[in-house]
Amino acid sequence: MWFYPQVLRPRYRMGIIILLTLATIVLSWPGGNRINAAVLDETIRIAIVKSASEVTVAGDGLLVTNEAGDPVVVSLPVTVRVGKDGLQVEGKPFRRLSFSSSSVLYVNNKPYRGLAELSVADNGILVINQLPLEEYLVGLINCEISSAWPIEAVKAQAIIARTYAIYRKMARTGFPYHMESSVIDQVYEGCLIEDSRARRAVLETEGEVLSFGGAVIQAFYHSSCGGRTEASENVWGTSLPYLKGVECQYCLTSPASTAWECKIALKEIEERLRTAGYTVSGLYDVKPGPLNFRGRLKQVILLASKGSVTISGEQFRKAIGYGVIKSTRFTVKNAKNEISFSGSGNGHGVGLCQWGAKQRALDGFGSGEILSYYYPGTELKKLSDIR
Repeated sequence: MWFYPQVLRPRYRMGIIILLTLATIVLSWPGGNRINAAVLDETIRIAIVKSASEVTVAGDGLLVTNEAGDPVVVSLPVTVRVGKDGLQVEGKPFRRLSFSSSSVLYVNNKPYRGLAELSVADNGILVINQLPLEEYLVGLINCEISSAWPIEAVKAQAIIARTYAIYRKMARTGFPYHMESSVIDQVYEGCLIEDSRARRAVLETEGEVLSFGGAVIQAFYHSSCGGRTEASENVWGTSLPYLKGVECQYCLTSPASTAWECKIALKEIEERLRTAGYTVSGLYDVKPGPLNFRGRLKQVILLASKGSVTISGEQFRKAIGYGVIKSTRFTVKNAKNEISFSGSGNGHGVGLCQWGAKQRALDGFGSGEILSYYYPGTELKKLSDIR
């Protein structure tokens, strides 16, 4: 059943409905009456699906609107496909569709809070989840770490995830979305694995971000550094005063620091490199280049019959797959048309080491102390005090 105040214009109706939806979400959240207006106003846009041929949306009591903000009646669950001039739903064309719910909505069977906006981009359907920033953080916690970790480590994760999101939002003003929902930015699976400890960590750090020189920092973080965090210039070529690298023995007993190994056929390595845009033909060997003083590979040398190529260790990780080459702290061995990689650590190594933060919390350090260790010179501030 659909109800709309007929005395209001469609766009005004949509604005009121969105505000009511967001208010319902926040007020139904345990402790929601503690969230101030400034925090409620801070929303984030996450690309949760990209370049899909079709997307299924479901949920109870969904409000569906088109690009003009007018209500659209569809049968739920609904499958949205790529059409000739945009989206195609039940034989009708649309440029954009927005779905919202007072509780949760489901996109490809995953639950999300807030709004789901569908449009066509990059030859497929783009789905953007727009929701209050603090709600996003609650859903994110258990995707990045475990909320069962010591609460001070969980609070540290909430602060750096908020800081990272705010920096990306400012950097991508005017773009369709602020972040992706994968390791490219921050892993986010909607509200599927929210829990009370994740909510507690977000509420107890409400609106807190890390700053340096009065500005929100680039709060990079990773799973396990393997003994020492990395300087930002060694990964991305940009030097930042609060990302110079620190000693970190705290993560060495963690599962993420356990030695890892993988074997990949030379043909598959060549295919992945070419897919990533590198001109490599007839690859016959992969050689490690020089190490930096932290023991990480600065370069990887690709020997090929039609011209050799040298790329950075981090570029190699990205091309082959972050989940395959888990860090740039690895060795290489060629054996019978395949390359054997052996390494330790997990992630780019810059900023906070998540498993190191867990151990520091177990050792009695608070979230603020943990953050100041991994991001030297930074200050913990309320976002409202920076803007």
